[in-house]
Amino acid sequence: MSVYSQPDFDQHEQVVFFNDAASGLKAIIAIHNTALGPALGGTRMFAYADEEHALKDVLRLSRGMSYKSALAGLKLGGGKSVIIGNPKTEKTPEKLAAFGKFLDRLGGMYIAAEDSGTSVEDLKYVSQFTKHVSGVQDKTDASGVTKSGDPSPATAYGTFLGIQAAIEHKLGRSDMKGLTVAIQGLGHVGLDLARRLHEVGATLFVADLDAEKLQGAVENWGATIISGDDILYQDVDVIAPCAMGAILTLDNADSIKAPIIAGCSNNQLATPAVGEKLHALGKLYAPDFVINAGGIIDVYHEKIGYDSVVVQKHIEQIYDTLNTIFTRSKEQGLSTSKIADMLAREKLGLPEPDA
Repeated sequence: MSVYSQPDFDQHEQVVFFNDAASGLKAIIAIHNTALGPALGGTRMFAYADEEHALKDVLRLSRGMSYKSALAGLKLGGGKSVIIGNPKTEKTPEKLAAFGKFLDRLGGMYIAAEDSGTSVEDLKYVSQFTKHVSGVQDKTDASGVTKSGDPSPATAYGTFLGIQAAIEHKLGRSDMKGLTVAIQGLGHVGLDLARRLHEVGATLFVADLDAEKLQGAVENWGATIISGDDILYQDVDVIAPCAMGAILTLDNADSIKAPIIAGCSNNQLATPAVGEKLHALGKLYAPDFVINAGGIIDVYHEKIGYDSVVVQKHIEQIYDTLNTIFTRSKEQGLSTSKIADMLAREKLGLPEPDA
């Protein structure tokens, strides 16, 4: 399995494979770009089919983190780590400890945070073995309430603002009352996004593998449950992918009825060609690494000195960045995904992929 020949290898600076026989840990850390600062990104634990799938994911995710930090105006690079295994049945303190020790060997080139399959408590445990962890400190939000280091609410807030920008641009409306939104995935971010949308009067359709979360969405917000991938094909105003990536493909793009795609999951496009097809179909796609940057903004401020008012204002810039991308897309006749990629690579000093 060659790293350099991987389709998703994009001049990554470092890719490190970790193996700890005693604990059974198998993990990969990918550092894409550190031109703007040390690489920061979440630690994902997932039961990948094999190492090649794990490598593909970490390469794509780390590049997305470079783009995300660049367009959010952060002095950070992009990195990501994946731990291979089922987080519900294979996560152990021994594996987390081994991961922390391996992470420490990188000397701060990569800073880990919470992601799918890991929690703030997991990262707090990892921080016993390395200082290169973020998103674990309690903080006070703009309303004066003390909350855990979990960046999920910040990600949800940014995504909410991104949906606001998208409906204003595409639908010519600012009021979300009666807006129909289909949310795929009710994890930490998806749940908080659903709550925010319900509070402003949106009508929700939801899909998730967790029956308890689905029932809670019905009882608390009057949501309608949709089975599996059918959530993507609902006749709604917005579909919000908030689960795993690569769910928008060349095969299913034609079946998407919603005029807007704006969700918080990473790497929503299976390939760059999907972004071009969505554009040709007249769909407005909010580039994932722009709309879901609230979490990394929150974690960044934890590192430099947390001021909740400053953080909130920084997250609110996501709205402005998306408006810029939407406007340029319309003016230049290019897809929103292409515009966002170009802006990010320009900030990072990277040539176009085919250059």
